[in-house]
Amino acid sequence: MNSGSAEEVLGIDVQNLIESLNRDEDGGAEEGTAAGENGTSESVTETLPQEGSEIDVEVVELSSTGDGLALQKGSKRVYVVPFAVPGDTVKVKVYRHLREEGYTVADFISVVTPSASRDDSRIRCQYFSKCSGCQFQMLDYPTQLQHKKRIVEKAFRHFSQLPPELIPAIQDTIGSPLQYGYRTKLTPHFDGPQGWRRGKQPFEKCPPIGFMPKGKRDTMDIEDCPIGTDAVRLGMKRERARMAVEYGKYTRGATILLRESTKRIPKNAQGQLEETGSSPPPPEDAVVRVETDEYVDLKTCVTDNNATSTEYVGPFVFHNPAGSFFQNNNSILPVFTDYIRQHILPPSPSSPSSSASASTPTPPQIKYLIDAYSGSGLFTITLSSLFPGGSIGIDISDSSIAYASRNAAANNKANTTSTTTTNARFIAADAKSLFTPAVREAYTPDETVVVLDPPRKGCDADFLRQLLEFAPRRVVYVSCNVHTQARDVGVLVRGLEEGQEKGADQGEGEGEGEGEEEKKKKEEEKKKKIRYAIESLRGFDFFPQTGHVEGVAVLNRVDD
Repeated sequence: MNSGSAEEVLGIDVQNLIESLNRDEDGGAEEGTAAGENGTSESVTETLPQEGSEIDVEVVELSSTGDGLALQKGSKRVYVVPFAVPGDTVKVKVYRHLREEGYTVADFISVVTPSASRDDSRIRCQYFSKCSGCQFQMLDYPTQLQHKKRIVEKAFRHFSQLPPELIPAIQDTIGSPLQYGYRTKLTPHFDGPQGWRRGKQPFEKCPPIGFMPKGKRDTMDIEDCPIGTDAVRLGMKRERARMAVEYGKYTRGATILLRESTKRIPKNAQGQLEETGSSPPPPEDAVVRVETDEYVDLKTCVTDNNATSTEYVGPFVFHNPAGSFFQNNNSILPVFTDYIRQHILPPSPSSPSSSASASTPTPPQIKYLIDAYSGSGLFTITLSSLFPGGSIGIDISDSSIAYASRNAAANNKANTTSTTTTNARFIAADAKSLFTPAVREAYTPDETVVVLDPPRKGCDADFLRQLLEFAPRRVVYVSCNVHTQARDVGVLVRGLEEGQEKGADQGEGEGEGEGEEEKKKKEEEKKKKIRYAIESLRGFDFFPQTGHVEGVAVLNRVDD
């Protein structure tokens, strides 16, 4: 299975560009090749600029990793350049020639001639073009969204192994309401003092605290990060001030957690704040206050990995271990969860997106939701009210399941309407062992939707096989890596033949005495294909100014 790593994705983009350049060349042998005595093509070695030298290159394409792909005049050698966009001519420093991979990595120095799409007045961070965090601050936001749509298109073209006719047109990427000030979690860090592996000498002065510069492994001192929320940026300022005093206590490097947490205080009918407990308020200089007509949010920054952070998504509340995973852009979460809510069930037969014909039998009502990789219950809880049979969330982490159960109880207590009360339960288990006989018996596949939100590596082959064998009516696949998502969706669309993947050979003597027609019928049933069709594909921009895009794929089981 393809890994979907950044190196693999970049390599495919580079190879496709090289092939495109070769196709565009007029007649004769491709540049960089020469005809040998037997008429075959032999490689001609191009003299490449010395590593460490500075050259000008023109950017011709933006890769799915967010790097520019550039060419030097008169050459088809591809240079991978950060912080550059198509149409830019930039000065770069040649870093390393990767001869087997067929491209050269270069460091950005400066813009010689800007592209029409570049506007450096949009850049809000003084560290942009050095820090590795952001790639696109010079681009307007619609252009960023268009590029992220192309990332999804290329992911399914190159990683799904599906013919084009089985891949629907990619829908426009849904943008983030906030393009700056959106990240509810940052993790700046600092390196250990010189020689820290040999001894335990503390720092003699405060070390650089921040993030890694592009292409380097040390830490760049960064005072502020404008994509962080106001509470996280305030927390970063406070932690830097603390480290300026306490650096002598450290003998090695560390990562600093900055996680936003919200305390919501509702207002009564008169617009006055209601009392919500006796816990002392945080210091005024550590709080960001956000006021609406219904409530006041007091936002603080949590720095203890084991503390609890609280986040609101529309009418829902979620408590999490501060150091654990939860989506880092709260501004897009109401839009995102509403989209999943609108697409978790099949469209009605009268809907324009429905493919059912008048002669198609009415399928049974979907009653159940299985949420694999459920974490602290984001989908299990926000979708639960749609399923009369309830929803079940599965996660391998006992801690996540404990918090998910707490969140379900908290939302049932806080919300009393039919659209927000939850009928959710959770179990701790590995997703690979999800579809046990007990689950198969309790959740009828024809009446079940499965939602997937795996880690970046995607689903493993064994899980996908079990999912196909269980054959739920509908699958909604959410992913933070559209390349592994495309790979996995391709497996589901190609499907498997019942009986072939289970290793269930006929036992000795089975079928004895059966007529030829009965045997033929059983053979045909064994070859019945379990597969899915893609209903829709769309990206969501959880991380503006970066090359990252989340993907949502909606699939329906094909009932031949």
